[in-house]
Amino acid sequence: MNTPQHRSTDPRHRAALRWIVAITAATLVFDGYDLVVYGTVVPVLLRDPSQLGHLTTAQAGALGSYALIGVMVGALIAGAIGDRIGRRRVMLAGITWFSIAMGISAFATDVTVFGVLRFLTGIGVGALVATAGALIAEFAPPHRRNVYNAIVYSGVPAGGVLAALLALLAPGGDGWRLLFLFGAAPLVLLLPAALLRLPESPKWLLARGHSVRAREAAERTGVSLPETAPVESAPVEPAPGVGEKKAKVGFAALATRRYALATFLLGLMSCSGLLLTYALNTWLPEIMAQSGFGTSYALLFLLTLNGGAIVGGLIASRSADRHGPRRVIATMFVLAAVSLGLLTLGLPLGALLALVAVAGVGTIGTQVLIYGFVATYYDTVARAAGVAWCAGFGRLGGIGGPLVGGALMSSGLSARHAFYVFAGVAVFGTLVTCLVPRWSAEPASAQAASVPDRPAGGGVSVLAHE
Repeated sequence: MNTPQHRSTDPRHRAALRWIVAITAATLVFDGYDLVVYGTVVPVLLRDPSQLGHLTTAQAGALGSYALIGVMVGALIAGAIGDRIGRRRVMLAGITWFSIAMGISAFATDVTVFGVLRFLTGIGVGALVATAGALIAEFAPPHRRNVYNAIVYSGVPAGGVLAALLALLAPGGDGWRLLFLFGAAPLVLLLPAALLRLPESPKWLLARGHSVRAREAAERTGVSLPETAPVESAPVEPAPGVGEKKAKVGFAALATRRYALATFLLGLMSCSGLLLTYALNTWLPEIMAQSGFGTSYALLFLLTLNGGAIVGGLIASRSADRHGPRRVIATMFVLAAVSLGLLTLGLPLGALLALVAVAGVGTIGTQVLIYGFVATYYDTVARAAGVAWCAGFGRLGGIGGPLVGGALMSSGLSARHAFYVFAGVAVFGTLVTCLVPRWSAEPASAQAASVPDRPAGGGVSVLAHE
């Protein structure tokens, strides 16, 4: 069996990791597409009652929130079952679920039916977002986990860019139905590849006591496993009235003394990041319009915001692998606060676009790193639940972001006040990040082995690479 030092050089491991990254990244591209495409068709639905019936602005906002509520529900469901039934099954079910729901949405002719389908689509999206990080964390080399997580979760803003571009090409009238029908493409394009190439995690199999299957999976994928014991042990607490210790799995593990405080703080981190992500994606064009820019700039600002998140998130992930994700995330929140504050100064268009790109790095890009941080923070038996909590509880921020922005915009305050509030949220995210306890699920020996320039036994910090 390969040692940890050779995980990234084993051709079996490289091949398995390439397939996992490609499939999960492509899946999250469609997830991001699904969550953003609704915003691109709202003007059509508001203007043309023949599509879904008469639709008010309030109803349109509610329809937008149904998918986000579904994401929260799907993430929590995935967390409840992902550490028990495995990563592969949840991914396959999520791809199938959200593709079918998305495809059926294209044929909805009633507001109520469309709203239900948006909620159901969100459930599939939430399951995939919550599981992808756990899968990557258990296959990627420890010293490259943040980079691979950033590649995968950058699929979400990339999907947003795809939705905006395709919306420009879609014909008027019923053209919005083609956009939703395209969202069902993973059923044909991704599911077959996932069935053939997406393996189950050997670490999860071993942690659940399936030793023979774990060794077989490790042999096929080149993942290194210990000879006698699981790589990661389950958190334990004394059972009531019994002196023995009982293993905790899934959400039960999150409530242990080992994880309870961190779980709460990580949830607040995600809540802050997603509030900023959805608030800016929803209201940035309108805020800039009130600042004197025409509607033709709306797409440009959105593309800059999400493009900055993709490029900046990938660059920041390399720094996270070298210096630790916690301090990099805190720094990115600070960048978001500063750039959002500077957007109030009435600078020239070029400077504004640069600041919007930095804001994208500090908001959407930060959320990309948060998922990776959470995925590596927990043990195998709690990893899916931890990422699901991050995605689910954090989705409250995603739901609240458009509402907060809407309240600010309707209050009569100037656009700069909205940016000040968003900057305050970024400052709050910085403080919460700094309070997260230092801990890593990765054993010290594996950390030392996975970082070539760190001497074994040389005092590895309890937070991986930090």
